[in-house]
Amino acid sequence: MKYNFDEVIDRSKNRSSKYDERIKKFGTDDVIPLWVADMDFKTAQPIIDACRKKAEEGIWGYTSRPASYFEAVKNWEKRRNDWDVDPSLMSWSLGVVPALSALVQIFSREGDKILIQTPVYSEFYDITEASGRTVLENQLVEKDGTWGIDFEEFEKLVKEVKIFLLCNPHNPLGIVWKPEELQRMAEICIANNVLLVSDEIHSDLIFHGKKHTPVARLSEQIASKIITCVSATKTFNLAGLQASTTIFPNMEMKQKFDRFWMNMDIHRNNAFSSVAMEAAYNEGEEWLEQLLIYISGNFDFIKEYCEANIPKIKPNLPDATYLVWLDCRELGMDNEELRSFMIEKAKIGLNEGYTFGRSLTGFMRLNAACPRSVLEKALRQLKEAVDQL
Repeated sequence: MKYNFDEVIDRSKNRSSKYDERIKKFGTDDVIPLWVADMDFKTAQPIIDACRKKAEEGIWGYTSRPASYFEAVKNWEKRRNDWDVDPSLMSWSLGVVPALSALVQIFSREGDKILIQTPVYSEFYDITEASGRTVLENQLVEKDGTWGIDFEEFEKLVKEVKIFLLCNPHNPLGIVWKPEELQRMAEICIANNVLLVSDEIHSDLIFHGKKHTPVARLSEQIASKIITCVSATKTFNLAGLQASTTIFPNMEMKQKFDRFWMNMDIHRNNAFSSVAMEAAYNEGEEWLEQLLIYISGNFDFIKEYCEANIPKIKPNLPDATYLVWLDCRELGMDNEELRSFMIEKAKIGLNEGYTFGRSLTGFMRLNAACPRSVLEKALRQLKEAVDQL
């Protein structure tokens, strides 16, 4: 089936946070929303068909989870990432962020320190601090627009922490970590008895010939010391259905996680996520392959447009995710000025860079998972605003 990613769909009336929460986020709805990390594309037809069939049943009582559900995850990981996973060590959760929050609460205590690599997904700060833990930042180092790990600092900080939250691939920088980088980080964690939790929700969204490496695939020793979080929700634009899979190294850790959710009676998929996730993993690849080509074209368009028309803004084209990190430092604005400029002058709604790294100034994050015509309009507005400075 040929999918049409150029189709513009009005999401302003379908209870979309990306659109309906513009006034809450930006103080106005007169912005093109390129912030929340979901896509403005319809998902794969087999997923729509599975949900439609479930809707037509007309009975959406308590759900069961058949063995085929986690088998679909297992087969996907083997097919896409050459990773052999034991379904008996998989647990369901409402999403990767709720799973990360639970893991921090289960495997650390109030006052413990949690390591993150900034700039990083802002919820890494939120879930840590909300549970009374302290964030330590291993700040990624930028050189000529390329970001990398400060391993000297990483080794020092690991000695102080209980858990390391790894973003693999990295959001918002779109880094596909090299196997040797992942191995070095994992071995440092193991040597210091630090639990490594790997958020791999963007692992299917890989570009430019790169290849995702699940950390747990690197060695048996590493696999025995890591918890991995995955989900089809980011890949197939299903975030509103709320489901993820957490993969454990042993049954003891899995049982602690399951007990955490059972104590709140949260342990079942909703009626639609149950069938949607399975359909995504079993029948969604044709859609995904076309999506990756389209989004890669969006990246090229952003790069070429900025180079030709807005040279003061430098996009960092990601090798993973559909999120573009914009270096706006040459505009000479502080964070509040930059935020106001994007909203009031360019009339585009982006994520502020400082929410991903609190010490940063002059960066924004743009969601490129939208029809090309929407990007064209947004960048044209941005050009006109910059030209008037």
